Amino acid sequence: MRVIDFFDHGCRLAPQGICLQEAERAYTYAEVQALTHRIANALRHAGFGRGARAAVFSPNSALGFAAMLGIFRSGTVWLPVPARNPVAENAAFLAENRCEVLFFHSAVAADVPAIAAQVPTLKLAVCIDQAGGGAVSLLDWIAAQPAEFPEDDHGPEDLVWIKSTGGTTGRPKSVMVCHRNVEALMATFHACMPLQGPHVNLMAVPMTHGAANLALACLASGGTVVILERAEPALILDAIERHRVTTLFLPPTVIYSLLSMPDVRSRDYSSLRYFVYAAAPMSLQKLREAIEVFGPVMTQTWGQTEAPLICTFLAPHEHFEQGALSETRIRSCGRATLLSRVEVMDDEGNLLPPGAHGELVVRGNLVAKGYFDRPAENEAISRFGWHHTGDVGYRDEHGYFYIVDRKKDMIISGGFNIYPSEIEQALWRHPAILDCAVIGVPDEKWGEAIKAVVQLKPGCQATQQELQDHCRAIVGGMKTPKSVEIWPDLPRSAVGKVLKREIRERYWAGRERRV
Repeated sequence: MRVIDFFDHGCRLAPQGICLQEAERAYTYAEVQALTHRIANALRHAGFGRGARAAVFSPNSALGFAAMLGIFRSGTVWLPVPARNPVAENAAFLAENRCEVLFFHSAVAADVPAIAAQVPTLKLAVCIDQAGGGAVSLLDWIAAQPAEFPEDDHGPEDLVWIKSTGGTTGRPKSVMVCHRNVEALMATFHACMPLQGPHVNLMAVPMTHGAANLALACLASGGTVVILERAEPALILDAIERHRVTTLFLPPTVIYSLLSMPDVRSRDYSSLRYFVYAAAPMSLQKLREAIEVFGPVMTQTWGQTEAPLICTFLAPHEHFEQGALSETRIRSCGRATLLSRVEVMDDEGNLLPPGAHGELVVRGNLVAKGYFDRPAENEAISRFGWHHTGDVGYRDEHGYFYIVDRKKDMIISGGFNIYPSEIEQALWRHPAILDCAVIGVPDEKWGEAIKAVVQLKPGCQATQQELQDHCRAIVGGMKTPKSVEIWPDLPRSAVGKVLKREIRERYWAGRERRV
């Protein structure tokens, strides 16, 4: 099945039901379905056939979501572009993936000329919500198109979307997801999170950040997606009560913000069934508090862009043993899901028994086709016939997996992937820096906070604030180190390479989890 077939299944179940709810505006399934047909026809009429690349550059919005669905129906490939990313990063991703069409929101219209200047393949820009910057508006662009798009040939290996793994270490790494992968995702979601009635999903975090996966799965059963433009705690709490939300996904940092709201314990959460926390490690203390506040609904999934969302699953009831919160089980990311095989492997390709530590590897239809135009990395990530996740952990005798470390240098801070080398490159541009290392250190709010440890050139001086300001000007606020320490010398190997593992050990020593 194609991804759009799942949406159409929801349409047949509830044609006049609410599909997308945005502020005070509700769109029925019939309305959204007609939009997707017209968008698909407009794309085809403009000459963009199956396999062409079309991006949506927008904060969360109903018409932005409809544009994504229209892309799916047309057989073009969706390129999600995070609205918060630096312009250069988005432009590099779109250029690498040969983007031809850009659907953009007026909120980010000021960035479009700079993107267009750096993406030579771009042929058409359409403003989602209004005409602006010389671009046609979406509703005007599709007005003359019929509300019926003809089906054409497709296959399970045809691409559905290409998504960036996050920050870059040079050029973006682009993950290719096909219909086979999405079919496995839909089946896995409904096997893991069944409801007697349709889901009411709250999409508060960006649809580029995994929230769209959950929303698409909920729509397949005729559910409703409530859209918030931003993950503001007060808006989230209001929406849960007002719309009787059953299902939502938030990264831990946003959950921490909810828990800090003064009225968080006076709200009605009786509609909640699955409150998914994922994308970054969660503070166990905060998880206990969340279960106390929101009820026995906390749900953990583990996956990655290369194997979306649900390779393992820890159901709400699995947080408990014999009626009490399990201090062991809440450290787990769950057991392998129905359509994914998850194992622990050593560096020689041997599968390890329960209790042995190694890299978590995955097989199954959830695993993406690979990275676009990165043959060497594709070979490395699929050694021994398994997808290598870069996460280090173990499996207990009951099949529950526990992640304790990460092979990759990547830092996950607030649910966002951040690569240290980009920040190190920025630090090295400061005239006082001799050498540096950027690592993630434990942080109650962010999961991991970015720390820079630097060695200054002899006779040079610099303050933490000065170095943070320097980084902020180059990589932006999100990637600026939360703290900077100046050491007289950095630990090095015999050939002079900085030993990050020794630096990390100073901050992670004594902790069971190293992420």
